[in-house]
Amino acid sequence: MLRRFAAVSASALLCLVGTAGAAEARTESLYAPSAVVLSISKGADAGSAVVQRAVTLSCAPTASGTHPAPEAACAELKATHEGGTFGGLLASPATDRMCPQHFDPVTVTVDGVWEGARTSWQYTFGNACTMGVTLNEGAAFSF
Repeated sequence: MLRRFAAVSASALLCLVGTAGAAEARTESLYAPSAVVLSISKGADAGSAVVQRAVTLSCAPTASGTHPAPEAACAELKATHEGGTFGGLLASPATDRMCPQHFDPVTVTVDGVWEGARTSWQYTFGNACTMGVTLNEGAAFSF
């Protein structure tokens, strides 16, 4: 009887170890999702602005979505993501390009999940020219 219990216990232990090994293999293939909607809106606040253009962008496990250049946009978002926001997208305006001083606000947003965490970021520019200069014609909002 003791021999039979030892054999059953040993086989149960092997099953558990095999199951744990399989679970470890599965967790190695998991990734933190990064899927967002990027939008450009007319207005001073994302809540009341009228969306002019919007695209979807998924960056993990591969770059895809309706964005015309998903690989470049994902690379730019990854490089500029700082402290839970995308403030790194905002660069110092180039001094060689002048913009009119009229107020016609444009708001850009990033909403969704980034590296597994919920994200919602927005920034309002005085006009479309200022947006283009500040974003340095980057890939993320070139759609």
